[in-house]
Amino acid sequence: MKTTTLLLATALTLTMPFAGAQEKSAVGLWKTIDDHSGKPKALVRISEANGEYSGKIEKLFRGPDEDQNPKCDKCPDARRDQPIIGMTILSGMKPEDGSAGEYGGGQILDPTEGKIYKSKMTLADGGARLDVRGYIGVPLLGRTQTWVRAD
Repeated sequence: MKTTTLLLATALTLTMPFAGAQEKSAVGLWKTIDDHSGKPKALVRISEANGEYSGKIEKLFRGPDEDQNPKCDKCPDARRDQPIIGMTILSGMKPEDGSAGEYGGGQILDPTEGKIYKSKMTLADGGARLDVRGYIGVPLLGRTQTWVRAD
């Protein structure tokens, strides 16, 4: 019995650093919150490939009287008239040097307005929140939206 307890305690101790490391990454499923209503707007899955982070819309929270699979009719690039669900809206994000949980150098698309902004994002609350800032020129000239981890 003592051996089993000791093995279990050792296993838990060894896996704890990995649990904390997962919280320090933006990878995962995030719920976006509407700035005006405070209600959930979409689910965005952030993934990492070759050191670069991108985010794709997996689900939209829409009213029963709204189009459930809208297209981005205002997008200025190849995403024009493409379905918003499945669309990559966050791209080119890379970890900031020397700053745990901070990412920059990317872009974010607002599919409602069809505008593309420079972007940066910062993990908060031990990885439970992600502050996503879209801006023009310098970060001071922008807006921050808080996303909540959904997975």
